Amino acid sequence: MDSTMYPKHLPQDSAQTVSSEAAVYGEFSYEVFGFCLEMDTRLINVCIPYALLVLKSCFFCLCCHSDPGTLTKENHGALLKVYQYDEKLFQEGIMCPTCQLMKPARSKHCRLCNRCVQRFDHHCVWVNNCIGAQNTRYFLLYLLSVCAMAGDLALLTADMLFHAVLRSGLMQTHYIDEQGQQQSAGLTFVIQHLFMTFPRIVFMLGFLIFVFFLLVGYSMFHFYLALVNQTSNEWFKRKGHGCQHCHPVSRPECFTAYNPVRGFYHRGFLKNLGEVFWPLNPIQKKNN
Repeated sequence: MDSTMYPKHLPQDSAQTVSSEAAVYGEFSYEVFGFCLEMDTRLINVCIPYALLVLKSCFFCLCCHSDPGTLTKENHGALLKVYQYDEKLFQEGIMCPTCQLMKPARSKHCRLCNRCVQRFDHHCVWVNNCIGAQNTRYFLLYLLSVCAMAGDLALLTADMLFHAVLRSGLMQTHYIDEQGQQQSAGLTFVIQHLFMTFPRIVFMLGFLIFVFFLLVGYSMFHFYLALVNQTSNEWFKRKGHGCQHCHPVSRPECFTAYNPVRGFYHRGFLKNLGEVFWPLNPIQKKNN
């Protein structure tokens, strides 16, 4: 297979991601790690983020360098038999003008990689590779590992700041306000103190919390698609297609098995997940 199909270097988005990770782990190792040990956090708990980093890096490399399900002349005949055409999003007999091959159901030509991909989901700029039938499982595990990594770093950092406040006795202190009145230290005073004492750590915690919730939302969307056996490509294309059984406007024929919410290829949640982690081959042709 042509080596030009696979990324030879990190794209700009991936380089920025790696730089952000390096900055976060650098700050965590330089300051938070030592503070956590001083505050009697178990060593194994402080080392978990590094184990998650290794795991995430493995899934990242698999996403980058694994074949997503490239359509070739050699496997073209077999891939035509894997999925049935729904005659809505995917019609039989459509040729790819670039690859000069008949497009199997659920496939799409990626203009960035210049290839047709089986069960095409999307082209991911993070990994500079298409996400398709053969590497969607790695992509989901990559998202899961990144969420776990960001969440664990945020928890350890928040725990360290919490214990720093407890040990300093800030909650029991008082200060004199502008009117000369004695006031007890509240949450606002504590946050200001943390910003003054640990500015880099506080900014890192805010960044981690933002990234965590952003990635959790994105991961939930992709796990939902896996549960209902849809791809991102199909989800976006489906917006313009309703069930012809309910809206018989453009075409008289209708597949009654078509579900406008879950899609034509839904087989049940467990089977859908199994199809993602153990992709179908021509022998396991899907029956709808």
